[in-house]
Order: sequence, then structure tokens, then C-alpha cells
Amino acid sequence: MKFGRNASEQICGFLDKGTNVTGELEYSGTLRIDGNFHGSINTGDILIIGEHAMIHADIKVGEIEIHGKVFGNIECKRRVEIFPTGRVRGDIQTPVLITHSGAMLDGRTTMASDKSEEVTLLGRATVRHEGSRQDRS
Repeated sequence: MKFGRNASEQICGFLDKGTNVTGELEYSGTLRIDGNFHGSINTGDILIIGEHAMIHADIKVGEIEIHGKVFGNIECKRRVEIFPTGRVRGDIQTPVLITHSGAMLDGRTTMASDKSEEVTLLGRATVRHEGSRQDRS
């Protein structure tokens, strides 16, 4: 299975199918999970959720590829990609969200960026109606 990684970007850790882990996971590099995980995951690097994975966690990562099931919120610095077999139930905050045909997402998305945005409020609109003046807000 190809995951879009360069040859120089190798998987540093792997939790195989049949593995059950509970706790707080912090790491650097690229990690692939194909087993079950419950808890929280935090890294500035890459997480790959394999097809057989069942993840119940709040996730903060640099980048994530989802081929399995994730139940929890995802906060991502660079890119979230949900593949056709991927299922996410939770909110996603990321500057880039890619969903392939067949992928499922049940939650809210926030397309975060580093730039702060200013909100412009419109003033009252004046409408003339039959010789009288009315204000609408």
C-alpha cells in the first residue's frame, strides 16, 4: 500500500494489527498504527492510521493520513487526508483537508491558517418604503 511518502521519509514506528494500546502517545518521526489505540496522540510529525486501525483519541499532529477509523478530534498543523476506507467521527482543525471519494467525516471542520483574519461588520441598511424611512439591521 502506497502512502505518498518519499523514500527518505520512512516509518519510524509501527503498531500492528491486533495491538491494543491505551495511554498518552508522544513521538517524533512517522508512526503507523494498524491496531487499536485509546487515549491521546501528540506529535509535530506524521501519523498514518492504517486500514485495520481503530483509534479512540484526541490527536494533535503535523500531518495525518487516515485509512482506518478515528473517533476523536484532530488538530493538524499541515494536512489531513482521509482515504476511501477512512472514517472520522470528530472535529477537524487543519489548513488543508483532503477527502477521497468514499471517505466519511462526521464532525465539524475548521480550516485554520496562520494569518489572522479581520471581520468586517456592515452598518445598518436604509430602506425607503412608501415615503417613510425604515432602518434594518
